[in-house]
Amino acid sequence: MVTEDTLFDGAFLKKLEYLHIVSKRAFAGQFRAERRARTRGSGLEFADHRAYAPGDDFRRVDWRAYQRLEKLLLRLFEEEQDLPIYLFIDASRSMADGRPTKLAYACQVAAALCYIGLAHLDRVTLAPYTDHLGRELASQRGKGQIFKVFRFLGQLAAGGTTNAKEAFEKFCRSKRPRGIAVVISDFLDPHGFEAGLNLLRFSHHDIFALHIVSRTDAEPALRGELQLVDTETGSMHNITATPSLLSAYQKVYAEFCNEIERFCARYQLGYVRTQTEMPFEDVILQVFRQNRFLT
Repeated sequence: MVTEDTLFDGAFLKKLEYLHIVSKRAFAGQFRAERRARTRGSGLEFADHRAYAPGDDFRRVDWRAYQRLEKLLLRLFEEEQDLPIYLFIDASRSMADGRPTKLAYACQVAAALCYIGLAHLDRVTLAPYTDHLGRELASQRGKGQIFKVFRFLGQLAAGGTTNAKEAFEKFCRSKRPRGIAVVISDFLDPHGFEAGLNLLRFSHHDIFALHIVSRTDAEPALRGELQLVDTETGSMHNITATPSLLSAYQKVYAEFCNEIERFCARYQLGYVRTQTEMPFEDVILQVFRQNRFLT
């Protein structure tokens, strides 16, 4: 279980403020248009006409068009709406691996992204998941909400199996507004990583996959006769950890990581892979460089 006191100390808060300053200096306003949903409403930019219907507001009738066409037409305008930010945090048992654990690292990254989003007056929702969607934290705008985020993340504990498809199905059935969906996970899902990401993609969310890797994931320090236990299912496998077997494993794992990256590139999803040993602020800067998160 991660704790609020150890994860979000004074040094962490200083790094958050540094990231906020960097985001304002380097990216302020550049991508705002890309991060806004366009709807037909009562904004300022003219978009189209539609036929008048009984009950419509006469103030929106285009009288010049009526003079030319002798038809009552309403003026429609483009209206900008904020895109909410949804942060999905994998809290399955496999996230307990590593030093720091993948879950602790994921919580720091999530807190940093929350802080940036809240500081930019976005609405941020935190949604931990395993094989189901956990209790959510829906945050309002403003940096003052970050302490509520800290308390929420500090209560998370790794446990259960992974099934992103089942978890994200529940989320998508609730018909949320289209937004930015950041999935923070090791993507060690026995059902495959594609199904969950596809559900979010088909719901027209702008997806960013943040792939958390521990050193033992990529380079396990194993030797000799061993009985390996799956941390999530409890299944056991007897192996002889030889150099050739470890080399083969590393190739398979590298291909798994590359497959996730290729999938994201194919569908133009954001993707960053990081080991838990990397300072979390460096990861956030990588996210910024992909021009997908800031408003």
